[in-house]
Amino acid sequence: MITLAINRERAIKFLEKLIKQNTVNPPGNENVIVNIISEHVRKYDLNVKIKMLTENRSNIMIELEGKKPKLRPLIFSGHLDTVPTGDIRNWKVDPFSGGVSDGKIYGRGSCDMKSGVAGLIEAMINIKESGETPEASIIFVGTAGEEVDCIGAKKIVEERSIEQAGAMVIAEPSNNRVYNTHKGVLWIEIIIYGKTAHGSAPSEGVNAINHAMEVLRRLKSIKLFKNIKHDLLGRPTLNISMIEGGVQTNVVPDQCRITIDVRTVPGIENEKVLEEFKAVLQIAEREIKQFRSQLNILHNLPYFCCPKHDKFLKLALDLNKKVTGIDEKEKGANYYTEGSVYYPVLGIPIIIYGPGDEQLAHQSNEYVAVEKYIEAIHYYIEIAQKYSDISSTKMII
Repeated sequence: MITLAINRERAIKFLEKLIKQNTVNPPGNENVIVNIISEHVRKYDLNVKIKMLTENRSNIMIELEGKKPKLRPLIFSGHLDTVPTGDIRNWKVDPFSGGVSDGKIYGRGSCDMKSGVAGLIEAMINIKESGETPEASIIFVGTAGEEVDCIGAKKIVEERSIEQAGAMVIAEPSNNRVYNTHKGVLWIEIIIYGKTAHGSAPSEGVNAINHAMEVLRRLKSIKLFKNIKHDLLGRPTLNISMIEGGVQTNVVPDQCRITIDVRTVPGIENEKVLEEFKAVLQIAEREIKQFRSQLNILHNLPYFCCPKHDKFLKLALDLNKKVTGIDEKEKGANYYTEGSVYYPVLGIPIIIYGPGDEQLAHQSNEYVAVEKYIEAIHYYIEIAQKYSDISSTKMII
């Protein structure tokens, strides 16, 4: 096992440097952070590959080679983009300051999930410095675009970059708890079409907003969402997130756009939800005079669930008890991760473990506790070193 103490000063400065880079998505601009990561890890003789996606966007892969190249590697996974800051007036600090105060590191992405990214990389550097090379290789995959469309993870899968992977740790915020499942996501856009007319003569037009209100009433009454409950994830959810429509006050609106965020759990597939939505619109076309609509899929990722009796999950839980002193069972996350992209293709065990508190993700004044961050680095080192104990039976043929 590793005896080298974690370089706290380096780890904190590295995270601060990542937070100071504006990688808000859209547009992403992950290149700035990719270049910083690349410069940082090359000092420690780790293998680096950068894959350009667009002019200012890229993925990065970092490899710490193991002693036995035939063993399936352990993947460390993290995304490099963040959500927007929101109204800057709601922040007590500069969102891109990366400042430390009262044992906390503040800034957009500090929780979700630059602390996880930095922690994974620092763990690899510490292992390299220790000279205690792990049996199996460790590969960090840093991706662009998770907060919008998972463009980076989809490119990793498309190019079969990690097809030999044996297991994965995704460092999304979990408050240093082991999550082995999370909800699926389905973002749907519904456009309702009407006909303009003067506001003083509404009967001459077709009010798209009125039709949209009726559609929403019908969607919210779908029984599909009331009959399913998962022991770790709870119930599926439906959130009406945006409504846009109308031209001005004295005009009958000829269009109304609705976006809906659905989160699914085992027992309710995204395809079934789509069928229900389409059925609601088809019935509306028959029952509502002059009703016209269009349904578009904006985002569609399934839930994933690492089997409860998987050896990697057991290892992850046992090690967390050793690192944090907490004896815990499996947990599930309401949010989605890039595990939804990787799991259907790779079919490997995946856990979520990150130092951020998920309740702070996407919030103003986002932060990560310094001690949680350092604790996570310890955990990543432990799981990297112990992974070979269970990967030895998973030789590549």
